[in-house]
Amino acid sequence: MNVIRTKIPDVIIFEPKVFGDERGFFFESFNQQKFLEAANLDIHFVQDNHSKSAKNVLRGLHYQIEQAQGKLVRVTQGEVFDVAVDMRASSPTFGQWVGTHLSAENKRQMWIPLGFAHGFFVLSNTAEVLYKTTDFYAPQFECCVKWDDPSIGVEWPLQDMPILSTKDSQGLSLQDAKKFV
Repeated sequence: MNVIRTKIPDVIIFEPKVFGDERGFFFESFNQQKFLEAANLDIHFVQDNHSKSAKNVLRGLHYQIEQAQGKLVRVTQGEVFDVAVDMRASSPTFGQWVGTHLSAENKRQMWIPLGFAHGFFVLSNTAEVLYKTTDFYAPQFECCVKWDDPSIGVEWPLQDMPILSTKDSQGLSLQDAKKFV
C-alpha cells in the first residue's frame, strides 16, 4: 500500500497494490493491520455506505458535529473529485481543503478524519462511492457547509452548475457553520 500525505497532514490518500493479469485484478481494499502500520491509525469502522450518483451531481459538504465520523472513501464505478474541509476551529489548517480524483481505475482511497466536512463531485456519467465510517449516521447531528463558500475556495472541476439536493443548496457559510473545537 502506498501512503500519500496531503497538504493537510491528517487527510491521507491510500493507493493499493493491484495484482492484475488477463483474467482481471485483485487488491485488498482494506486491511486493519496495514492501515495501522501505514498511517499509524487504529481505526474501528462501524458502518459501510454506498451511493450512486449521476454526472455533475455534487454531494456535500457534510459532517456530523456529534457522533463525528471518520470516513475511508473509495469509488467502485466511475470517477469523482473528492474533497475534505477542515472544520476544527483550533486547527492550523481550519477552513482549508484537500481534493483528489478517486476512480474505479486508480482504486485510490481517501481517509477523512473526524472534524472534517466531506463532499464529492461526479465527473463520469455515473459514479458509485463506498465509504466506511467510524460512527453511525445520525441525521440529528448532520451539518452542511456551502459547497461554494468563497472563504473555503474549493476549486471544483465544474463545467456547469452542479446538481444539488435541497439540503446541499442550503448549506451554511464556514463562518456560520458549527465547528469542532
